[in-house]
Amino acid sequence: MTETTADRQTTSAEAPPPRRERIPHEIAASVLAATTAFIGGTVWHLPPWAIFIPWAGMFLRGGPNLPDAKRLWSAMPMGSTYALVIVLLETHQGTAFGEGRLARNAFAALCILVVNSALMYTGKLKLFSLIPGMFFGFASYFATFFGGFGYDVGNPWAAWVSVIAMNALGPVYAWLSMSLTFPVKARS
Repeated sequence: MTETTADRQTTSAEAPPPRRERIPHEIAASVLAATTAFIGGTVWHLPPWAIFIPWAGMFLRGGPNLPDAKRLWSAMPMGSTYALVIVLLETHQGTAFGEGRLARNAFAALCILVVNSALMYTGKLKLFSLIPGMFFGFASYFATFFGGFGYDVGNPWAAWVSVIAMNALGPVYAWLSMSLTFPVKARS
């Protein structure tokens, strides 16, 4: 079940009261972005950029809110799990069609076709219906694994744990980026 634009529109009765920021959002968001250097610069070599994908995704959904954060938190790990399955299949069965590049590419294409189809059908379940969220996790996993990130580089499971943790921080950073502006009601 996908959401339409009409589902996301609010009426003027539902619109929040006008607010102003005590600290500009650009400053609050930049300070938070700077903290990711300490996340990626640890011995765990976590992928800090994996925070930014769902952080931006929250704003594509209209701004930080708990219902959308919950949808991302359920969808992103599912996408990462499907990507993990592809990596595990290719790691353990990648030469099933032969040793040559064409044979390996054909096996990879088959894995992607089957697993991606399963991912898309999983999006029909309400819990995982935020399909872009699943693709945030899917793409983030591949970038983490093939980019050499995670606490045990080259370990598919370590990449999975690392990317799920970092993606989970994205909605938190989105919420913090708004909260740290210390918004107050605007005077009429």
